[in-house]
Amino acid sequence: MIPSPFTATLACIALFFALPASAQQARLPDPAPGIAWIAGSAIEGGLVVVRVTPGTSLTLDGETVPLSDDGHAMIGFHRDSDSPVKLHVKPAGTESYLITLDAAQREYVVQRIDGLKRDHVTPPKEVLERIGADSAAVRAARARHDAGAMSGDFLRGFDMPATGQITGVYGSQRILNGEPRQPHYGIDIAAPRGTPVKAPAGGRVTLVRDLYFSGWTVLMTHGLGLNSAFLHLDSVTVAEGEDVARGGVIGTVGSTGRSTGPHLDWRLDWQGRRLDAALVRRQLAGLQAE
Repeated sequence: MIPSPFTATLACIALFFALPASAQQARLPDPAPGIAWIAGSAIEGGLVVVRVTPGTSLTLDGETVPLSDDGHAMIGFHRDSDSPVKLHVKPAGTESYLITLDAAQREYVVQRIDGLKRDHVTPPKEVLERIGADSAAVRAARARHDAGAMSGDFLRGFDMPATGQITGVYGSQRILNGEPRQPHYGIDIAAPRGTPVKAPAGGRVTLVRDLYFSGWTVLMTHGLGLNSAFLHLDSVTVAEGEDVARGGVIGTVGSTGRSTGPHLDWRLDWQGRRLDAALVRRQLAGLQAE
């Protein structure tokens, strides 16, 4: 959904002035056997990119971390990463050891959005089954990590998927028609209806569906557990299972679902953790996978 330009501008200013201080506090761990820290930092909404030596495995809080064929992996941090996470590193032929990652904390703004349809803020009982089915479909799509030949293309950085004004930022607490709701996990890009939406990096389409809240939605896996979601589309030009190269058109900007005007809501997630697409773009800038 898209807030008023004045509210959105305040939100962008507040977040982007607060972010550098937090980012300066975030740091990568010291060098360790079997693993090299090559980009990013431990900060809420951000990621770190690592490369491991052959035969090394990684486990984060008991969950296996996906690795590329050349040993690259990433670790993402959710909006509210209040507790440290535990990364177990096991180089080939040796015992595993523990690295504790404590994400730097961020402050988030509050955004108030009015004028939404009442049924899109407090859904009636007759649509709850649909909403449940939507959620199940999204969870299943996010669990699919096979991006084929496109896997890991995001390590070259993310392009912006659409051209327009940033009117909504990651992490902001949303007050919808005066009622508190979940934080916003994407970045909103306001643009005229019909503006092309392009793949910010190569990937495989895992979901194309008209969802109750987000309207026409496309999910794409980039590999290594990282997914993009593109919400509120007016039209879709790709199909589930299709491989899309960086820059390929996946649809057009619209205002479907819970929205007050044409815009693209672009979101990133890793292994169930919601990431800040704007921050991740900066963290990956200039990174070249070897």
